[in-house]
Amino acid sequence: MHKYLIILVGFILAGCSTLQFPGLYRLPIEQGNIITQEMVDQLQPGMSRSQIEYIMGTPLIKDSFNEDRWDYIYSLRKSDGSREQKTLTIFFDGDKMVYYSGDFEPTPDSDQEEDSSAA
Repeated sequence: MHKYLIILVGFILAGCSTLQFPGLYRLPIEQGNIITQEMVDQLQPGMSRSQIEYIMGTPLIKDSFNEDRWDYIYSLRKSDGSREQKTLTIFFDGDKMVYYSGDFEPTPDSDQEEDSSAA
C-alpha cells in the first residue's frame, strides 16, 4: 500500500510541473537596464562618463579589471516564455567615450538624408 502511495504522489507532482492553466496571464519580466534607440542615438564620441551615465543610467556591469568598459544589459522574459536580450557596451579612453558596440546601431539623421538627396 505504501508503495502505491509513493507512485501516486510522484504522478501528481509530475503532472503539476507541466500543468498549464488556460487563460492564465503571466507578467513580462524586465531585468537590467532599459535601452532604447532614442538613448543610443544621443551617444556621441567624446562624451564624458557623467554625460553617458545621465543618458543611459548606471551600467549594470562596470568591469573591475577594465575601467574603460561599461556594459548595459536588458533582458525581457515575455508571457509566452520566450526571452529577448539586448546588450550595449561602451568603451572609454580616460574620461571620454571612444565608441560603443552591441545590438544597437545609430539611426541616420533625417537632416543628413535630406541634404544628401538635395545635392
